[in-house]
Amino acid sequence: MVTHYIHRGLAKKKLKENTLAAFKYSFKKGYGIETDIHCTKDNKIICFHDFNLKNKFKVNRRIKDTNYKEIKKISLKFNSKVPLLDDLLKLNRSKFPLMIELKTIFSKKNLISLINKIKNCKNFSLTSFHERNLINLYKLKKSLTLGIIFSSSAKIKQFKNKSKKKYIKLLVAEKKFLKYSELDKLKVPVYYYTAKGKNIFEKYKYNKNLIFENL
Repeated sequence: MVTHYIHRGLAKKKLKENTLAAFKYSFKKGYGIETDIHCTKDNKIICFHDFNLKNKFKVNRRIKDTNYKEIKKISLKFNSKVPLLDDLLKLNRSKFPLMIELKTIFSKKNLISLINKIKNCKNFSLTSFHERNLINLYKLKKSLTLGIIFSSSAKIKQFKNKSKKKYIKLLVAEKKFLKYSELDKLKVPVYYYTAKGKNIFEKYKYNKNLIFENL
């Protein structure tokens, strides 16, 4: 059985990524969400992709150096409020699967905070490019569903090696790996990002786990 996630809630082009409006629309369509999280200066966990506010909000401020109250104020000026992870969890109420990517290396304090926030959630996974996050999460709670993300430059051997790690329950691969049948033989599921548009989604939706947008 395959599972698909909407990339940052971008079910259609007019939506703004990682916003509650996008998440609501995605849930309405019956799909789970893939989202990104960062920790702010005051240790709030927010749904946001970039490391800096500059690209989205024209303000050169790093997430880790800015309090959430200020981020919220800046984003509201663009009618694109940056939500807390708590807002997404409250909206979802465990109805749809969530794939939550840790964008930076989280401190132990923030990992514990994250675990406490999701402790009553069902059907979610935590992913990261940073294997250290996954190792540290596993040490804190071994029952978590954890996945490592690979870039397009990864080698098939790396997928095979990581799939054997006891803390790895899933792999996330760039879409160029859709054509590699070797990954279908691994003992853990593989999810592919980012399937943009209807053609690629229709081609693989019955036999591949897709992270998609803009259908």
